[in-house]
Amino acid sequence: MKIGLTGSIACGKSTVSAYLQKLGHDVVDADAISRSLTAPGGLALPAIRAAFGDEVFDGDELDRRALGRVVFSDPKARLKLNALLHPMIISKVACELDALDAPDKLVFGDIPLLYECGMESLFDRIWVVSASDETQLSRLMTRDNLTEEEALSRIRSQMPAAEKARRADAVISTDGPIPHTQQQVRALLARPDQRRQA
Repeated sequence: MKIGLTGSIACGKSTVSAYLQKLGHDVVDADAISRSLTAPGGLALPAIRAAFGDEVFDGDELDRRALGRVVFSDPKARLKLNALLHPMIISKVACELDALDAPDKLVFGDIPLLYECGMESLFDRIWVVSASDETQLSRLMTRDNLTEEEALSRIRSQMPAAEKARRADAVISTDGPIPHTQQQVRALLARPDQRRQA
């Protein structure tokens, strides 16, 4: 069974993903795939340079912070970047999921923009990791050393967390301590076929 794991920025998805791996489950990481596409020599770099120019590069390397400033302040620029990267990421994720999938096995896809990219069809079930607005904002400001305005612009660039939760088969809350989050994950793993009642 293929399970999509998603959630808005700074909601704790990486914590859940790491716990699933600790328990021995395979996790296909869309962010890692994206980073490999934009690492030195990555397949996406020529297209990014052509679209955004040398100002988002430091020599041959992508200046991720500079690119972030551009795409998080300009919705059209963000759409342009997504149009370049998303088809490459989706293709690679689908290939890796298929390679790992097997009967009586759970395979997870850690996909931050699962709904935004229309990747629901790749999965049998979707679990959303969620946190309160206050927790999300505080975590993001601390984690990425952002101002409140910068953090809010990143949060608003994604589908609202409440909408992701509404669409999901299961919701994992990370507002409490980590052991409480892990308890929720173990309960879902015991009944992965379960769908949330509408």
